[in-house]
Amino acid sequence: MAKIAFILLCHKDPASVIAQAERLTARGDYISIHFDGRASKEHYDTIRAALKDNPSVAFAARRMKCGWGEWSLVEATLQAVMAAVEKFPRATHFYMLSGDCMSIKSAAYAHAFLDAEDVDYIESFDFFESDWIKTGMKGDRLHYRHWFNERKNKFLFYASHKVQKKLRLSRQVPSDVQVMIGSQWWCLRRRTIEWILDFIQARPDVIRFFRTTWIPDETFFQTLVPHLVPQSEIRTRTLTFLMFTDYGMPVTFYNDHYDLLLSQDYLFARKISPGALELKERLGQLYASDEATFQISNEGRSLFSFVVGRGRVGRRYSPRFWETESTLGRERELMIVVCKKWHVAKRILDRIRTVTGIPCVEYLFNEDSCPLPDLGGIQSTVEKRTRHRRSLMRMLFDYHDSDRLVMCLDPSAIDLMRDFYSDRSGTKMLEILCDFSDEYLVGHAKRVGLAGDRTPPDTLEELLPTIRADFVYESDQIRDAGFEHVYRLRESGSPDDNLLALARFLDIPENRAREIAETGYLFVD
Repeated sequence: MAKIAFILLCHKDPASVIAQAERLTARGDYISIHFDGRASKEHYDTIRAALKDNPSVAFAARRMKCGWGEWSLVEATLQAVMAAVEKFPRATHFYMLSGDCMSIKSAAYAHAFLDAEDVDYIESFDFFESDWIKTGMKGDRLHYRHWFNERKNKFLFYASHKVQKKLRLSRQVPSDVQVMIGSQWWCLRRRTIEWILDFIQARPDVIRFFRTTWIPDETFFQTLVPHLVPQSEIRTRTLTFLMFTDYGMPVTFYNDHYDLLLSQDYLFARKISPGALELKERLGQLYASDEATFQISNEGRSLFSFVVGRGRVGRRYSPRFWETESTLGRERELMIVVCKKWHVAKRILDRIRTVTGIPCVEYLFNEDSCPLPDLGGIQSTVEKRTRHRRSLMRMLFDYHDSDRLVMCLDPSAIDLMRDFYSDRSGTKMLEILCDFSDEYLVGHAKRVGLAGDRTPPDTLEELLPTIRADFVYESDQIRDAGFEHVYRLRESGSPDDNLLALARFLDIPENRAREIAETGYLFVD
């Protein structure tokens, strides 16, 4: 029967570490603990004292000072693995855990699961061909040496990277090794672990390479296992259930996630909230039980995707506070200023704000740098704002304590216009029709990357009619959409002509609209 040696990396909360060790060893398994060298010595001594009489507990011989993204995390894992290999000769499997992990099945079920197939469980995807890395540094993780911690020494990290690139100090991956990537939460057989330890002794060149790669805990074991083990004996998955929010943060599980966790096809889950005491107690009791049958529905990720698509994160059945309704509100009025010349629209918004006092927001769905209040992170990027656009607008109405709000959109954002017009709130639009000189179109082409300083004049001459036609097409799309309450302000129009559009759009007297319309610098390029 399978006997598991759990490899526990932790850095805080000695009471939870002690409870986890006692719980996991109560059914005949083992645990090897690495407590971060940066953490409190007093906490470490507390753990050692509490578990000193438990023969199923081992401690790493050396406490590494761990840093996120550093080789120190791999070295800490290896220290705990070596302690477990030496002290627990009967261990058949080695399972990576963190202090935030909890079992979501019984020990009986876990042992039967591992006995069913003689395989290793580890995510292992081709580093260069897969899309496992969604954002940020990819090939440069390997091709350049990283001596500094990106989170603690950001300047030195990127300065070192920049200097190496400038001096062309890139390096090659060891020729006989295919670098792979995946989650660091693995479960490996004893034979595989022993092969890895032998490989480390035989190939110091590979170890030197990984020592200065960036985030090696996602590549080191993931690379060595398929290098040493036949593919038929590897299951490319983790046995630890974890999810990430649309903000790139691990999903935290709470007391009301008990049933959801049990139904997942995994043995453990992370991260469990420190405050989810009821959940921890119930899962601890479950692990010690003889329960061997579970109804696996595996709906966790699809359910999470469903609720996140509606702007929800966190507890299973509680919505984000800003998503209690899917509308901006029947009583509210959203006024959209549409203009291709952003500087013109911003000037008009400034005048509207001054003359009327109505809250105004600039190109929040087009411009990352748009000034916005702190709304809990939803405002941080254009992508997030667009994904949660109605939620964001509700929050802005609430923030300004107003039922009227003016915002800007680029004429190309026809889908956003349709979405806001479909809301139950009142929606108006002011389309500002500007004149576009050839000089302005050339500048626009350069700003959006269609042309550069060295683009030949002949090429620009051919490009300008296309850009001008594209501007006309965007305006025609707005007209063809059939939106109600659309007013048009023209650069070529007189103040008398434009004040009527402003008065109706803002629902203000004509004398106040005239103050805006007669502003002399509105259309200056």
